[in-house]
Amino acid sequence: MITTVAVENYRSLKDVATTLGPLNVVTGANGSGKTSFYRALRLLAGFTRDGAISTLAREGGMRSALHAGPRDKGPVTLRMGFASDDYSYAIDLGLPQPSNPPVGFPRDPEIKTEAVWAGEVLRAGSLLADRRGPRVRARDAGGEWQTAKWTLGIHESLMSALADPTETPELFAVREQASRWRFYDHFRTDVDAPVRRPGLATYTPVLAASGDDLAGALLTIERLGDPVALHTAIGDAFEGSRLTLVEDDDGTCRIRLAQPGVLRPLTAPELSDGTLRFLLLAAALLSSRPPGLLVLNEPESSLRPSLMPALGALIAGAAERSQVVVVTHSPDLIRSLKAADARLIELVKSGGVTTIADQGLLDAPRWQWPAR
Repeated sequence: MITTVAVENYRSLKDVATTLGPLNVVTGANGSGKTSFYRALRLLAGFTRDGAISTLAREGGMRSALHAGPRDKGPVTLRMGFASDDYSYAIDLGLPQPSNPPVGFPRDPEIKTEAVWAGEVLRAGSLLADRRGPRVRARDAGGEWQTAKWTLGIHESLMSALADPTETPELFAVREQASRWRFYDHFRTDVDAPVRRPGLATYTPVLAASGDDLAGALLTIERLGDPVALHTAIGDAFEGSRLTLVEDDDGTCRIRLAQPGVLRPLTAPELSDGTLRFLLLAAALLSSRPPGLLVLNEPESSLRPSLMPALGALIAGAAERSQVVVVTHSPDLIRSLKAADARLIELVKSGGVTTIADQGLLDAPRWQWPAR
């Protein structure tokens, strides 16, 4: 389980470190930094799985991602990391040294340091692998430091260069850990959305981030997952409605929802945006292959307030199988999740800087960045 997330100089998150529990709710006023917190988690997952440069490029590059407010004196840095029960990771990116004429890709960041350590707190004795500049070292089976025979380019991360898991098993374990993180942000439910068309009746243990394979994901839950939880959630949310999944002879699957007082079941093209979105969230939360970390960004979008108790129950149930982070500004959903013993992380912004409400120095988690 992820126990701490730390971010420095990313958008409005100038210096944020927070403890996470099994179920977490991130909230705050509009513009307080909730979206930046969500994006930081996605960026950190991308750093760990895919490497830094390609992930940061999708954010608009280093200069776009950096905190835009006044900075302390010293080198420009963007740092992110997480601590967990098993292995922890941190990365420190900076701007390249200027040259005249420019060489290579001067807008790409340089990776100054990376570190992987055992347990939650970075100490000299817990450090397992690190890089400073191009040099990489890792502990061998006997715990002795060994410098790698190969070096990294200034734009290459440890994770993107990882090739042999037997050579550096700790790095491989960190990358595998991040590969089990799952993010859901925006589902298309407009009239032309693929989710409104029949889907394939095929084994789909994980709903795609787009939600386009909803029919297959629901069918997999019904046949191989927890159909009782699925049908209970839908019945509670929509006053006794009943979901039916029809597999055609050609291998397609059609979604039908029978509602009290309606003479025939409604098909996916006829469902409201809110109803379809609830089905998408149910498929994500009841996955027959639960992720290590599940992050939902504003799941209440397009849902009426009366659906929040049913959604809250689904999220609380998912937190029994996965660690869950919910970014929301819905008072009804927050109330429901607080009743499920969620950890509340309230963000506030002042002077362009996001902080955590009521978190003093003694309340902050133990966190130390690796030295450059």
